[in-house]
Amino acid sequence: MTDVHFYFDPVCPFAWMTSKWVRQVQAARDYSVQWRFISLRLLNSHIDYDAHFPPEYEAGHTAGLHLLRMAAATRAAHGHDAVDTLYAALGEAIFERDPVPGDTARRGTAEFVAPVLAGLGLPAGLADALDDPGWDGQIQAETDEALALTGKDVGTPILQFEPPDGVAFFGPVISRLPAPDEAAQLWDHVIALARFPGFAELKRSLRELPRLRALGVAEDEVGVQQDWHAGSRRQKR
Repeated sequence: MTDVHFYFDPVCPFAWMTSKWVRQVQAARDYSVQWRFISLRLLNSHIDYDAHFPPEYEAGHTAGLHLLRMAAATRAAHGHDAVDTLYAALGEAIFERDPVPGDTARRGTAEFVAPVLAGLGLPAGLADALDDPGWDGQIQAETDEALALTGKDVGTPILQFEPPDGVAFFGPVISRLPAPDEAAQLWDHVIALARFPGFAELKRSLRELPRLRALGVAEDEVGVQQDWHAGSRRQKR
């Protein structure tokens, strides 16, 4: 039995931060989490990136789609557990290091994923899926699945509690990782809200930049506050 479906795009820093928290709770509560796909690039396929998003967003979202292709190929060959470890390793490689200028697009390349695959003992040939659009139908189907659970005015991550019939929400979006003794308590508060049948939304668009080395925010710092709309940094509606 799966306790949580977690829909992620590997290049989303907020999805990564929430995933680290979910893994804390997973270890403490022995939860079963299935990591599923939602693509920001497919979600915004109708958008003119140059007109609506900050620079590098198109390259970043495209890299995320390429990584999800590889994740889909990994799942097909090695199962859901392999996606779990692959996402964890990709998140470490993308976010848990100092920022590298011009690294956004490189994340979706064979050069970037080669050491990740090698470190997990996965076949190097999985990188062939990065540029194979044949996986996009499956990724689009899971993106649509996630949006069918929440509505379309959302971003990543999306979590469904007690699938397939449990409630799903965009988020929780967090910018700081809770202390180990706070992680389960925070989770219990979220679950309490989610289990109330009439609960729909609790939201603010202001967010701190997550505490991630790749974003230049140290663990003892508070990230600059930004205003997000519908789960994205779109500059025009």
